[in-house]
Amino acid sequence: MHFNRVLQHITSYEAGKPIELVVREYGIKREDIIKLASNENPYGTSPKVLQSIQLEAMSLYPDDSYYELKDGLAAHYGVDSQNIVIGSGSDQIIEFCIHALHKEGLKILHAGVTFAMYGIYAKLYGAEVIKTPDNAHNLAQFLESYQTHKPDIIFLCVPNNPLGECLESKQIEDFLAQISPDTLVVIDGAYQEYAVYKDSARSISPSHFITTYPNVIYLGTFSKAYGLGGMRVGYGIAQKDIITALHKVRPPFNITTLSLQAAIQALKDQEFIHSCIQKNFEEMARYEKFAKDHAIEYIPSYTNFITYHSDKIQSSKCCQWLLERGIIVRDLASYGLNAFRITIGTKEQNTRVLTFIQQYLEQ
Repeated sequence: MHFNRVLQHITSYEAGKPIELVVREYGIKREDIIKLASNENPYGTSPKVLQSIQLEAMSLYPDDSYYELKDGLAAHYGVDSQNIVIGSGSDQIIEFCIHALHKEGLKILHAGVTFAMYGIYAKLYGAEVIKTPDNAHNLAQFLESYQTHKPDIIFLCVPNNPLGECLESKQIEDFLAQISPDTLVVIDGAYQEYAVYKDSARSISPSHFITTYPNVIYLGTFSKAYGLGGMRVGYGIAQKDIITALHKVRPPFNITTLSLQAAIQALKDQEFIHSCIQKNFEEMARYEKFAKDHAIEYIPSYTNFITYHSDKIQSSKCCQWLLERGIIVRDLASYGLNAFRITIGTKEQNTRVLTFIQQYLEQ
């Protein structure tokens, strides 16, 4: 059997280790495991979502127009529902964008270290992947790479996963003003709810950006702040011509009936989202203080995770040591970094995690 040759050059996405696997491999009780590797909301989802789910509906296909969810998103962001496409997670819309623009010699540009699926989907379609030299989002380097390589698609992760830094809105606008309208710019706002709370200067207004820059698409998700990672619902917001093209590559019924119900209700409970984000940054302050007290470098984060990096810690060894004690964090060695990323958990979870990291340092 002969598979597509491009698959030889693709490394599968490395997801956070699931709790079930840790139970099997290390014999740790499920209730003793803390998973802080995949940036899920540790407080779960809104109680209103749980109350709204109608399990008997699982035998029926969803309304493929997704009109109620689109209308809710349109009102939330101040756009028209025709400016919205729904995906199975925002990463599916990343694939839609690359698929819709696929051609011989397709080029994409992204930061040196950023969400791995940009490069994976690009390679799947045989595209050339161009990375900036810096790990983070250096827009001067983006502009230089753009002028040199003339990419067809540019990905900006705002805030950036897996590092946590975030560009300011004004910086992005200055950059976009220098980009050809023929280049699609994908602004991935998977963690925007957190960035907006921490610093309004980093807030991305989809309605403003897609009106001012017709070549921009904004991506959002219900997997992070809304606590619906297992439901897989994302969305893209762009001018109608872009959305029309993406709908042509979108498969029918690409989210489930229950996922649709959950997302509709989750969007309505903004009070719950605000509460989760407030607690997130209160708890993040503990990780920042711990890092300072122990001379560990960290990246100031605008997300629901923090990245530690230090010459005194070998990240893979530390992550494995924590894993054997039921603490799942994300080793960033696969990105070529001696660093690890920790999702900000609940107060009780964070107390345990920091205690274990303290023990590791004292060995």
